[in-house]
Amino acid sequence: MPFPFFGDDKSTIARLLATLPQTGRVEWIGLRPKRREPLLSVPEATAETDRRLVGDHAAIKAGGKRQITLFQHEHLATVAGFLGLPAPIDPARLRRNLAISGLNLLALKNRRVRIGNEVILEITGECHPCSRMEEELGPGGYNAMRGHGGLTARIVQGGLIRVGDAVRVAEAEA
Repeated sequence: MPFPFFGDDKSTIARLLATLPQTGRVEWIGLRPKRREPLLSVPEATAETDRRLVGDHAAIKAGGKRQITLFQHEHLATVAGFLGLPAPIDPARLRRNLAISGLNLLALKNRRVRIGNEVILEITGECHPCSRMEEELGPGGYNAMRGHGGLTARIVQGGLIRVGDAVRVAEAEA
């Protein structure tokens, strides 16, 4: 009899993918007021349904799959280690909106998550690094960020996001 998690049954994998009992936490929030300007670190931000975070230059028009970006807070030390920088690095240098801890973000791909009591995001894909990482982090910054760039999301239901808010799979609430 095969071990239950490694059986030949494809439904076992589907069950494992659907199981994510952990709850994460918002550790940091950043807003990009204008293109190529430094990010502002804020204690809270308002997410507009199907648009953006208020005060962030990205996704001003409704629609789109990249209205908000998230990254794994635990990866700040990893990226710093790849570059020989003191860990952890400042989250603003990664040019994303939310730093989330305690939850494997890649496990959220193609799912909906609730942040705090109001906001629901639909995770739409990976947020791959761009050449700006060389400017921000120095030589090798782009490659240090590969696999650690985070995720993009659409804001399905807006509301207030605060540092310290819980992050959990929305389907798990049903």
